Amino acid sequence: MQINIVSIFPDFFRGPLATSIPGRAREAGLVEYRVVDLRDHTHDRHRTVDDLPYGGGAGMVMKPEPFFEAVEALDPEGPVVLLSPRGRVFTHDDAVRFSVEPGLTLLCGHYKDVDQRVAQELATDEISLGDFVLSGGEVAALAVTDAVVRLLPGALGDHDSAASDSFYEGPLLSPPSWTRPAEYRGMDVPEVLRSGDHARIQTFREELARKLTRERRPDLWARARTLGLVEDE
Repeated sequence: MQINIVSIFPDFFRGPLATSIPGRAREAGLVEYRVVDLRDHTHDRHRTVDDLPYGGGAGMVMKPEPFFEAVEALDPEGPVVLLSPRGRVFTHDDAVRFSVEPGLTLLCGHYKDVDQRVAQELATDEISLGDFVLSGGEVAALAVTDAVVRLLPGALGDHDSAASDSFYEGPLLSPPSWTRPAEYRGMDVPEVLRSGDHARIQTFREELARKLTRERRPDLWARARTLGLVEDE
């Protein structure tokens, strides 16, 4: 898979993309990263990527020309995603959809906004991490990259580890986990997890997943009910 990232801060990605699962996936030949400096696609001596908004108002707006020229130079395959607080919220389903594509291109905005023509005519998707605003799209691009790369076959040594994550199969949160020591500062690992009774352990985990989802994410609980995966308890 080829992942392209277009940003005015290409150095931002150097460390994270060489670390942990994204780095190991590249070393294994599962993914290639290409980070493009948006300023390389400007044509003035100041390498200008922003300008005042039409209609007035505070802040600067990123110009359309550098984004269009950067993407045209890449000639990418797969989705072209603009990271934006105006976009729909990124989900595990999006990560799965992106992970089966031959390529993914992520466009990082900055300043007040990005010219709407980039979202409307260049991007195939406009994605947000949630109902908050970041200084730029770089953090969001890293989050999307990590979520996608870990789904590539072979990126994780243990597929079951990913399969037990929240959202991997259905809308329920994953249950909490414990490890050694069995007792720490008066806090004990639940007895059922130390019992060796796999049927009881499975039931315990499923009950915890339902309880946490119902309490913390009523939106996911409602979705699970609609899908017939759970019933009110």
